[in-house]
Amino acid sequence: MTTNTWTPNTWRDRPIRQAPTYPDATKLNEMERKIGKYPPLVFAGEARRLKEQLARVSEGKAFVLQGGDCAESFSDFTANIIRDQFRVLLQMAVVLTFGASVPVVKMGRMAGQFAKPRSADNETAGDVTLPSYRGDIINGPEFTAESRIPDPSRMEFAYFQSASTLNLLRAFASGGYADLHEVHRWNLGFVEASPLAERYRDLASRIDETLAFMTACGMTSDTTRDLRETDFYISHEALLLPYEQALTRIDSTTGDWYGCSAHFLWIGDRTRQADGAHVEFLRGVKNPLGMKVGPTQEPDDLLRILDVLNPANEAGRITLISRMGADKVAARLPPLVRAVERAGYKVVWLCDAMHGNTISTAAKLKTRNFDEILREVRGFFDVHQSENTWAGGVHVEMTGQNVTECTGGARHLSEADLSERYETFCDPRLNAEQSLELAFLVAAELKRRRAPAAPVALAAQ
Repeated sequence: MTTNTWTPNTWRDRPIRQAPTYPDATKLNEMERKIGKYPPLVFAGEARRLKEQLARVSEGKAFVLQGGDCAESFSDFTANIIRDQFRVLLQMAVVLTFGASVPVVKMGRMAGQFAKPRSADNETAGDVTLPSYRGDIINGPEFTAESRIPDPSRMEFAYFQSASTLNLLRAFASGGYADLHEVHRWNLGFVEASPLAERYRDLASRIDETLAFMTACGMTSDTTRDLRETDFYISHEALLLPYEQALTRIDSTTGDWYGCSAHFLWIGDRTRQADGAHVEFLRGVKNPLGMKVGPTQEPDDLLRILDVLNPANEAGRITLISRMGADKVAARLPPLVRAVERAGYKVVWLCDAMHGNTISTAAKLKTRNFDEILREVRGFFDVHQSENTWAGGVHVEMTGQNVTECTGGARHLSEADLSERYETFCDPRLNAEQSLELAFLVAAELKRRRAPAAPVALAAQ
């Protein structure tokens, strides 16, 4: 167990991976001090409420939907893009809630997902080699020497864009946009013309019948807050530690430290070393935390990290995000689940079926096949069913836009279709239609595997 005294900067004495090298340390320090004076983006009470909801997931009483962009960009920043992303997540949550009779905790990879780990420090195009693009909070995606220089001023831009995004998300979640009575308005235009349209309309009709019954019983949007509003939380990988430290605050009500850049922060598969800087930083903040676990994760090391991050074994504190790949999940996930169960750790298990199923096409475009994504999700459910543990949720890279970045799905997108609207700067995302299709299929898996239970209230959306 880690007993060393923690402060927001003790991570600086630990080995760090995936960290950019800023050419001007003075400018970096000035920016850290500047952001350190800005208001927090989220509040400790919100993070505690999320932790309580995740504790219910760890007990098998709820399900997590976490989704959003691979990496947010400064250029794709409009109200419509934020709205469409939020809308598809709501659609997915309603499908999961109503289709599988389980409350859904909603988290967006939004309002802060600006930094990306890279498999190599440099990338080459032709005869030119430049530093890798690490996300808009660090450098630019343009393949020029100037754009790839890490720039501390980007942290301030990321802060203000995150604040604006979060402001809009709060308005959508509490201002009536998430009202269940408006479910028909959530359909994006292209969903109406998709092969899923009839299936979704049937679900929406059944929701309408339920709402009509609830209205007859006196439960309306005017009388029931959970029918007109929803809880929505933001999350991102806590990769750029100078930025995360600058937004760390002491909660005035408890005296505890919280990372105030997001409600939920996670550690990536490349930065999960027990003695590393990222684990050291996050062990000291009281937010609910996530950690990616890939096929190289060993059970003993996982238990050691859990002891560092959650020595009191608090329910809702730790979410383990499995990212094995469809071909490896059946072999690599069970030993980890068994080790965690034997040790008695209270964790949430999520399935990231995106990262382990990335391939490159002949045209050198990264893509993911929908069938492989679904195969890993089913493998994840199989493992937890066999181990008698709760498959607690899904973690999806997706967008509300009609992009063509992943093959397969209801429209059977092929490699030839990818160039139509391949817009990501990083990893390929499910489009809105594929995301909704995945929600239907996950809901069916949940319904098929769950023990019979009383129907969940629709207000739990």
